[in-house]
Amino acid sequence: MDTPDPKHDVTQLLANWRSGDAKAAEDLIPLVYDKLRRLAARQMSGERSSHTLQATALVNEAYMQLVGADIPFQDRAHFFAVAARTMRRVLVDHARGKNRQKRGGDVDIIALEENMVGAPGPDAGVTVLDEALSTLEAQDERKAKVLELHYFGGLTYDEIAAALDISKATIHRELRMGKAWLKREMQPDD
Repeated sequence: MDTPDPKHDVTQLLANWRSGDAKAAEDLIPLVYDKLRRLAARQMSGERSSHTLQATALVNEAYMQLVGADIPFQDRAHFFAVAARTMRRVLVDHARGKNRQKRGGDVDIIALEENMVGAPGPDAGVTVLDEALSTLEAQDERKAKVLELHYFGGLTYDEIAAALDISKATIHRELRMGKAWLKREMQPDD
């Protein structure tokens, strides 16, 4: 007897879910949760240890948004690509909310002299990365998508190739060039 391929099961459950089978969404959770948790842990690894959002909360928030969205998931790779983008959005929204609270929320803003302003807070890293990726996406959507799928989505070259319909050599080239672009873009101006 052949053991079912979990990758195939995810794709089949996504198709069933898209067709209106509510039970398929429930059956999907155990198959994708561990991978989503690893994606969340990977995304959280760059955050400070005292970050108020934990990987489990990130997974839960992202999953709730995915379940509530009307997205026609094509296959497993597409699902995890959208999950990675959703987690990135949750982290950015969380960081922006924390930064807003630190700066008084809805309180009137008072302009400060440049030499009075301190360094950006610890939550600034995720927002800086998000802004850099958004800038790259505006300039070269494929590079940005390959970076996001590989680093945030944890997808393999084969999965990215299937999701974007490009070769592994192109993925390698786009990753190398995209990383160099991000490094240059995110360096502080001296």
